[in-house]
Amino acid sequence: PGNLAGIRHIILVLSGKGGVGKSTISTELALALRHAGKKVGILDVDLCGPSIPRMFGAQGRAVHQCDRGWAPVFLDREQSISLMSVGFLLEKPDEAVVWRGPKKNALIKQFVSDVAWGELDYLVVDTPPGTSDEHMAAIEALRAYQPLGALVVTTPQAVSVGDVRRELTFCRKTGLRVMGVVENMSGFTCPHCTECTSVFSRGGGEELARLAGVPFLGSVPLDPELMRSLEEGHDFIREFPGSPTFTALTSIARKILDATPACLP
Repeated sequence: PGNLAGIRHIILVLSGKGGVGKSTISTELALALRHAGKKVGILDVDLCGPSIPRMFGAQGRAVHQCDRGWAPVFLDREQSISLMSVGFLLEKPDEAVVWRGPKKNALIKQFVSDVAWGELDYLVVDTPPGTSDEHMAAIEALRAYQPLGALVVTTPQAVSVGDVRRELTFCRKTGLRVMGVVENMSGFTCPHCTECTSVFSRGGGEELARLAGVPFLGSVPLDPELMRSLEEGHDFIREFPGSPTFTALTSIARKILDATPACLP
C-alpha cells in the first residue's frame, strides 16, 4: 500500500487559470481542517511556482531521509500539519525549476510514493494551473488511493470562469469527482468597517457550479489581513476569527467535512 496507506482522504485543489489563489485556498483549507481537529498534509506539486513553504513560514526548512523515504516538514510538535514541496529541495529560494515534462512527472510520482506522511485525516494536493502533464501525473499516481475529489477554484471574472470550465471538463474526462467550486477574490473586505465591496464582478463561480451541476462551496473575499498572514507565514484562521473571510473559509472547510462520508466511493 505504500506511504499513502495511512491517509484517509485526498483532495486535489485545481483551476484552469493561474493567479486565482489555489495555494491560498489550499493553505487556509489545511489550517481550517487542523483547527477542526484533523491531521493534515499539503503536497505542493506546483513545481515551477512553489508557494506553500512561504505561506506557512517554512522557507529554509530541509527535507530529511528516513527509513521509509522522505520525511515531510512538520510545522508543530504534534505533527498536525506536514508539508512537502519542491521549494524545500532547491539550493536557493530564487532558483528556477527548468525541467521538461518527464522529469517533472518523475518527481511528482516520487512525491506520491516516497514521502512518509504517516497517519493523516486529509492530504491536500496544491496543483499548478491548467490541465497539463503535472496534473495527469498526479492523478495517475494517486488514482490507486481513490482521491476524495477535486476542489476547483475560480475568480468571479468571465475570463477566469471560462478557463475553469475547462478544468471541470478535465475532471470529467479523468474520472475525478468534483467536490465543489470556490469563488476566490469575491469582493474586498474593508479592514475598518468589514463591509465587502465587489471590486471585480460577482457570482461567476456560483453560476459556473450551477451550470456544471456541482456544489458551490462559497465565496472568499479579498482581505488585507489574509494577504499579510500569507506573506508572513502566520495562521489567519487562528488570528482573525472576526473577519468575514474567516467565516467564508471555515464554512468551506465545514462543507468538506460534512460531505466527506457522502463522497466516499
